[in-house]
Amino acid sequence: MKANRGQIEKALDAPPADIRLFLLHGPDEAGSAALGKRLERAMGDQAERVDLDGQTLRDDPARLTDEAASFSMFGDRRWIRVNGMGDESLPAVTALLQAEAAGNPVIAIAGALKGTSKLLKLATDSPMAMAFASYQPDAREAEQIAAAMAREGGLRLAPDLARRIVDLASGDRALMAGEIEKLILYLDAAPEHPREATAEALDALSADNPDSDAAPLVNAVLGGDLRAMHRELGRLTETGTAMAAVLRPLLTRAMLIAGIRMSFDDSGRLEAAVEGAGKQVFWKDKPVVTRQVRLWNAQGIARVIHRLAQAERASRSGRGIGDLLVRHELLAIARQAARER
Repeated sequence: MKANRGQIEKALDAPPADIRLFLLHGPDEAGSAALGKRLERAMGDQAERVDLDGQTLRDDPARLTDEAASFSMFGDRRWIRVNGMGDESLPAVTALLQAEAAGNPVIAIAGALKGTSKLLKLATDSPMAMAFASYQPDAREAEQIAAAMAREGGLRLAPDLARRIVDLASGDRALMAGEIEKLILYLDAAPEHPREATAEALDALSADNPDSDAAPLVNAVLGGDLRAMHRELGRLTETGTAMAAVLRPLLTRAMLIAGIRMSFDDSGRLEAAVEGAGKQVFWKDKPVVTRQVRLWNAQGIARVIHRLAQAERASRSGRGIGDLLVRHELLAIARQAARER
């Protein structure tokens, strides 16, 4: 069945015995992951979690049903999490929903699925499955999400600071969570002793570099121009710009492409989809953004967003990923775009 937000949250907080599969899809994978945490909390710290992926289920379709019907070796509760599920998992999901018994809930993060997806149709048509699509929140929703995240950690976040965090993270939930977590640690906040977030603390932790001009690199990477990418990387190295500083503008453009691509897939009219983005696309950038939307399908740009978000989180967590790893990610993305040109 197709669920609304209230239905999916209620079901994940207290999994019904008659629901075998929770299919979380849509371009906002961080939003899907946040929903998945609700099931994890509901199952408890002692529950046994089995992690699978789409390729495993493609190679062994019976595995999902077997895991869903198996008992924990330790007698605890058991649940199955599938990452990267797509239409290749259709036989496995079909077997799960047709099985005589399956006592362990399955939650799958599928990313952006087309309306024609057979997996999505199977989940929405079955009374034993719940499907919910997560989309990038608008600015007001994102600010509310940021404030709620902060409250859970004992941090009082004024509206103007919530707005700044949303802008810093380009509305990405996972990146907002990272910014808020740093503030919580910096201010020594906790639910039992709340603290007030301050602009000074956010300034101290911000890794913004407003002087860096990453636009040519963004266009080279997402446009598959390897020669231009290497030239721009060399230029940024000469100016001393850290590679981590280019991740946010890349994420912003990738999420813009994802939104336009979704509109294009729904309407079949690319020019109208670009125009529908309004002021998000500067008039001089319309030709290059249009070309990039043609290069990246919904699943491809969703993977790009996931990779960039992981790199961004790691680079801002204090552990660091290093310039070499950032370069590796950019090269992998640019090569994929080059293959589609």
